[in-house]
Amino acid sequence: MKIAFVGKGGSGKTTLSSLFIRHLAATGVPVVAVDADINQHLGAALGLDEDEAAALPAMGERLPLIKDCLRGSNPRITSAETMIKTTPPGEGSRLLRVREDNPVYDACAHPVELDGGSVRLMVTGPFTDADLGVACYHSKTGAVELFLNHLVDGRDEYVVVDMTAGSDSFASGLFTRFDITFLVAEPTRKGVSVYRQYRQYARDFGVVLRVVGNKVQGQDDIDFLRAEVGDDLLVTVGHSDWVRSMEKGRPPRFHLLEDANRGALRTLQVAADATYELRDWAHYTRQMVHFHLKNAASWGNERTGIDLAAQVDPGFVLHEDVAAAV
Repeated sequence: MKIAFVGKGGSGKTTLSSLFIRHLAATGVPVVAVDADINQHLGAALGLDEDEAAALPAMGERLPLIKDCLRGSNPRITSAETMIKTTPPGEGSRLLRVREDNPVYDACAHPVELDGGSVRLMVTGPFTDADLGVACYHSKTGAVELFLNHLVDGRDEYVVVDMTAGSDSFASGLFTRFDITFLVAEPTRKGVSVYRQYRQYARDFGVVLRVVGNKVQGQDDIDFLRAEVGDDLLVTVGHSDWVRSMEKGRPPRFHLLEDANRGALRTLQVAADATYELRDWAHYTRQMVHFHLKNAASWGNERTGIDLAAQVDPGFVLHEDVAAAV
């Protein structure tokens, strides 16, 4: 399952995504965790110290390697240099799976040991002031989009992405690459503002969107969130002494997380698992093609000097069975 955590800055989405990753790891399922936020904090939330987090291999810096690997022997892609962030796979492309070893994981994934298991952690890499608001910034998250476009995941396999705050992921098709998106919202007017933006995009593109209320202190907060987001409200999370200790760098054993919060994490997993039956690989592939053609026309063709529409393999549909044949 491909799962995104989104929300405004300060909503607690990184903390909640790290708790969900810890929860999944404790159940023994395979997990790939991806930090695609401008502020790279997921590693620290998973227990890495500052030096370890700073030394993580950056996907953005290894984009040529990623492109060269994913290109495979696809005859429609003449070179890795002609691949852009939305380039879809086709016959001959190198597809990736959650459980395997491959050159992309070798170059970009760092194993993180957690209570009861370990996860593969991948990061876009740190952003600089020069990155923001320009194409270079989106090239870094573009490494994540290419990775997801070429990933074939199955039941009981999880890819959890801590997305950039706000609505920046709408700059490309990245927001459509997930089985479910958890929007973390505080019970305030600002807290639900990002929800309103995401809700319209979610409806237009068939994105499954559920709201996780965070920093909830009582029934009045729950009532506020329910009034603002309606049935999209899945679960709420309140104060956690465990999280406070974790943020101080002294996390207790994960099984000591409060029962209510453990229950909330189980609810998130149940909701994610339920979307597996809704999968439509043909629709998923069409969305890839849609955003690729859109990006090609708006900037990609000019940037690469070729017609990137020719990269689309009209007979190719990404699905679980195709991975075994590649």
